[in-house]
Amino acid sequence: MLNVGLLGCGRIGHVHGATLRNMTTARAAAVSDAVPAAADALAASLGAKVMSSDEMLTDPTIDAVVIGTPTTTHYDLIHQAAANGKAIFCEKPVDLSVERIKECLSAVDSAGVPFMTAFNRRFDPNFAHLERQIRDQVVGNVELVTILSRDPAPPPIDYIKTSGGIFRDMMIHDLDMARFLLGEDPVELHALGSCVVDPAIGEAGDFDTATVTLKTASGKICQISNSRRATYGYDQRIEVHGEKGLLRAENQLQHSVELANGEGYRRAPTVPFFLERYAAAYRAEMAHFVDTIVSGGTMTPTGVDGLKAQILADAASESARDGLLKQV
Repeated sequence: MLNVGLLGCGRIGHVHGATLRNMTTARAAAVSDAVPAAADALAASLGAKVMSSDEMLTDPTIDAVVIGTPTTTHYDLIHQAAANGKAIFCEKPVDLSVERIKECLSAVDSAGVPFMTAFNRRFDPNFAHLERQIRDQVVGNVELVTILSRDPAPPPIDYIKTSGGIFRDMMIHDLDMARFLLGEDPVELHALGSCVVDPAIGEAGDFDTATVTLKTASGKICQISNSRRATYGYDQRIEVHGEKGLLRAENQLQHSVELANGEGYRRAPTVPFFLERYAAAYRAEMAHFVDTIVSGGTMTPTGVDGLKAQILADAASESARDGLLKQV
């Protein structure tokens, strides 16, 4: 039985805790949070101990840690976890600084501990199946990938001010998905950003609407579209055009019943937001983390995947502000 410590008892801590509660090969043995009430509540639901982060990271009975704390805390926690021989599962982004991410990965490599960057969308059953279809050459060589990712409403302005911006916070998932589906790294990037949803977002120094175009050395192109507002719900679609045809992953709806009458066709709304849309992906990524530790298999996405996504996000942010094509 793998003993896992949860660092951070907010909503993502509850998600991962619920998955661990239902596993037979791992358990949430301890939790930690800066807010004692949050730690107490999650610990009670999991039958786990409440510890300080220092206690958890130095406790020899804790085999692995899940870092679901604010991004600004990741750097120190990763270094401490690595130094104490813990396997590490880290929510994205690893850090908002590329140089600090490199330092984290150096510490992990020196310690020889497993490290996983939590790009959960790779584990979504639909997106994972789409990627397997690409690898099986169902549509032949990929020529154009289109990724649409739009939230129902913007997050609070206080979150915007500390998130690192739409490219580092929101689009970083799509930038990783672009690499996952293209099968090779982009070499060129051009981005556009605008503030058309809420002026307060622009006043905070961010965009609420953005697009990025990526190109690989072999000529494959990926288009990404992000918006912090979608009046019709949580929009998560992917289309892959290849030499032999098209693959498409559509939105996940609340149910599959469709009404047809004299007024036309009516379908169900999309699931409310990311926790519902990616529930299966969250379970699958934690299962992968635990299984690879137990079996000694290859863990993915790696810390390098987290680093490369951050490099792309930084380039996109720069491109949106100066209007220039970036070599990446």
